[in-house]
Amino acid sequence: MLVADFSRILAGPYATMLLADLGAEVVKVEGPGGDDTRTWMPPVRDGVSTYYLGINRGKRSIALDLREDADAAAARELAARADVLIENFKPGGLARFGLDFASVRERNPGLVYTSITGFGSGAGRHVPGYDLMVQAISGLMSLTGDPDGPPYRAGISVFDVMAGNHAVIGILAALRHRDATGEGQLVEVNLLSSALTGLVNHSSAYAAGGTVPYRMGNAHPSVFPYEPLPTADNDLIVTAANDPQFRKLCEVLGVPELADDPRFARNADRTENRAELRPLLVERLRTRGANEWFDLLVAAGVPCGPINTIDGGFAMAERFELEPVVEVGDGDRAVPTTRHPIRFSATPASYRLPPPELDEHGAELRKWLADPDA
Repeated sequence: MLVADFSRILAGPYATMLLADLGAEVVKVEGPGGDDTRTWMPPVRDGVSTYYLGINRGKRSIALDLREDADAAAARELAARADVLIENFKPGGLARFGLDFASVRERNPGLVYTSITGFGSGAGRHVPGYDLMVQAISGLMSLTGDPDGPPYRAGISVFDVMAGNHAVIGILAALRHRDATGEGQLVEVNLLSSALTGLVNHSSAYAAGGTVPYRMGNAHPSVFPYEPLPTADNDLIVTAANDPQFRKLCEVLGVPELADDPRFARNADRTENRAELRPLLVERLRTRGANEWFDLLVAAGVPCGPINTIDGGFAMAERFELEPVVEVGDGDRAVPTTRHPIRFSATPASYRLPPPELDEHGAELRKWLADPDA
């Protein structure tokens, strides 16, 4: 499967990297200056942005200036040969180069053409889309932070990643349709729609219940305990989300009577009376450290976890034999990257090419595209 990747920055390149891991041949089309993330640094590895390295393995790069006739013709030829095309230009931005869906479909009716925008192709088509904007506009930031403090962004570009995943889902579904009918189609993904579906219970609170949720710090509006609680050293996330888990928590903490207290017997009771229950749990948790409680509680079937920095998260994945880091490339070109998140029993992810240098494969790709029999 050939993927023509006309996207840049995060959502599109993340989607195409996942497809490359799954065996697709991905050609990354970049403007003369390259993908913006090549310049997003620090941090760097050997002078290259780690942001760029983290989402561009498995691809070949060709630099094309679509304002030049020869380069635009090469881009159209690539689109004509592709199974999938992904782009995240402003809606209509590729039409002047003959690379919009309607134009490309004339030569390639089986193409799955995937468009990622900030706010769709309708009334929001003129608004540029960046993840931080969508975190604000969608309401996520109103849910993030202390109740009496300012709203905060999430620590990652969460909706770019979510939209990238949605794009992959849409592409795979459209390919199944093509297998059955021979017909391609237009797949549209936008950050705001990805955000609203990704807000899950909070979106449902408004859509189904007419309730506008607001930030509660690390507390959960419907479950307790489901937040960080202090121990003898560091905070520990405790997520006893149902009655049996709460009973096990009380047993390990040495206060089994709390599970039978009518104030705390059911989740709804615990949520309503969290101000009374929390200090009783904290009193017991302060007798040991977070890592010690983690081992004891997980052994008893109580979900919990220490609050790690990123290195601690990788260390935990190693402890659980998840092998979180894979090296892509050989010798001086070897780059450690994060393993593909899905495991397959018969068709495992592959890591064939390191993140490409700008136009690294340009010569061979131009030669291939110029050959009508290729």
